[in-house]
Amino acid sequence: MAAGKSGFEIPEQMRDFAEKSVDQARKAFDDFMNVTQQAVSKVEDSASVVQTGTTDVNRKALTFAEEQVDAAFKFAQEMVRAKDMEEIMSLQQGYLRKQMETLGEQARDISDTATKAAQDAAKSAKS
Repeated sequence: MAAGKSGFEIPEQMRDFAEKSVDQARKAFDDFMNVTQQAVSKVEDSASVVQTGTTDVNRKALTFAEEQVDAAFKFAQEMVRAKDMEEIMSLQQGYLRKQMETLGEQARDISDTATKAAQDAAKSAKS
């Protein structure tokens, strides 16, 4: 340990290895999401008007899931670049705070979309 430093430092080779692992996982997830979105689009193309609201909710949920995973990958990349425990703790606090805000916003958005879908379905059923 260098004079004047406290705690431990994460070795550069370990950060490089972890960063490459995160990059590989990210690429695999991106490939998976592309295939999933193509499958969802095919299903949506054959959906009826009544199913449109459900499709909106499903699409929104898929988008939110993708955003959450994207945030997790960004967080992982920041973590593997961290130089010491203090930086790791700071990154984790910021990530958790942001995730709680984002989850609250997404929950409200999904609720609004589901409510609108239910109202539209009720209107369509009356017609």
